[in-house]
Amino acid sequence: MNHKEHFNRIIDRFQQHMPIAETELVFTSPYELLVAVILSAQCTDKRVNMITPILLKRFPTVSDMAQASSAEIFEYIKSCSYPNNKSKHLAGMARMLMKKYGGIVPSAVEELMKLPGVGRKTANVIAAVIYNQPALAVDTHVFRVSARLGLTCNAKTPLAAEKQLIQYIPKDLIPKAHHWLIMHGRYVCTSRNPKCGICKLADLCPYTEKRI
Repeated sequence: MNHKEHFNRIIDRFQQHMPIAETELVFTSPYELLVAVILSAQCTDKRVNMITPILLKRFPTVSDMAQASSAEIFEYIKSCSYPNNKSKHLAGMARMLMKKYGGIVPSAVEELMKLPGVGRKTANVIAAVIYNQPALAVDTHVFRVSARLGLTCNAKTPLAAEKQLIQYIPKDLIPKAHHWLIMHGRYVCTSRNPKCGICKLADLCPYTEKRI
């Protein structure tokens, strides 16, 4: 079986067993998702979903957050990881959105990455989830799972993994594939003690073969 065929089999299996795959972050607008994804760095979605309702009630619009100090934002997010940095990023992000983009979250990855606190991973999430663009964010789950499944080969960085993955995943499925890999990594192919015994991809997985 060649590499393309391997990708197709993995994709077909995900389509069969995970027909619905979407972010677990709760949001109602591009601005709210951007805030949530910035907060989610090194933090669980569950924790972020506990923080955002109170934060966004106080700062319901980009304009509201742009007028806030990082110290004020800090008080609402101090239970998440790295609150000092994130409060500064949120304040700076909102101000730049107002000044440069009229309060509208841009759709281009390159433009998103100009915002404080927005790296390539965060930009790809926004581009894929909000604008359904063929952007694939590589977090620790995606990086680990794609390597174990043999979808990537000797990828040393998230960007290298991203380039390998989008080469073989159909463009229309790239936004969904991001969530397939994340959810699989979060609940089945965990970092420690992966649940190979219940994995729907075990018969296609080189990593499972090595463990048996």
